[in-house]
Amino acid sequence: MEQAIALIFDLLSWIVIIDILLGYFMDPYHPLRQALDRIVEPMLAPIRRILPPTGMLDFSPLVLLILLQILSAVIINAFR
Repeated sequence: MEQAIALIFDLLSWIVIIDILLGYFMDPYHPLRQALDRIVEPMLAPIRRILPPTGMLDFSPLVLLILLQILSAVIINAFR
């Protein structure tokens, strides 16, 4: 069970990272990019409402990655 939870959170982390990278190179209307945005954007929206804007830099994906790691550890420890 712990491995399955870790796998899910790792997969979510990779989806966030790929979405960030594709944001620099791929057209926002590309189907792959839109699919990833539909997965990642609902998780980023609450963070963006809390974090103040910092000019051209968006730190919300970094915060999301940290939160995913923390949540993964908490859930895995709860099953132990």
